[in-house]
Amino acid sequence: MLPAASRMRRPAEFEQAVRRGARSGTTSLVVHLASDSVPGTNPHVGFVVAKSVGNAVVRNRVKRRLRAQMTHRIDQLPDGGRLVVRALPPAAGLTSDALARDLDRALAGATKRLRSRQR
Repeated sequence: MLPAASRMRRPAEFEQAVRRGARSGTTSLVVHLASDSVPGTNPHVGFVVAKSVGNAVVRNRVKRRLRAQMTHRIDQLPDGGRLVVRALPPAAGLTSDALARDLDRALAGATKRLRSRQR
C-alpha cells in the first residue's frame, strides 16, 4: 500500500502533472510524470479510473491493482515527482501481471521523455 503522504488527492496536483508532465501510454494505461526536482521530498502518485473502465467494483479493483504495483515502483520516481496513472477500458480485463508489464512500459517511456526534456 502506498503511504498516505505519497498519494495525490487535490485536483490541482493532478492538473499540474497532466499539463506539465511527460506522457507515455500503452493500450491499457496512460501515465503523466512531472518532476519538481525538490531533493528529499517524496514522489506523489494519483490514479484516474473513469466510468468507461467499468462499474464501481471493476474500477476499484483496477485501482487496487495499480496501487499495489506502484508500491514496488515508487523508488523509480524522481524526488518530488508527480505521477498520474490513468486506466483505460482495456485495463479491466487484464491480469495483475499484464497490468504490471503495461505500467512498467508506460513508466519507462515517461521517464525517458522527462529526462530528454531536462537536458
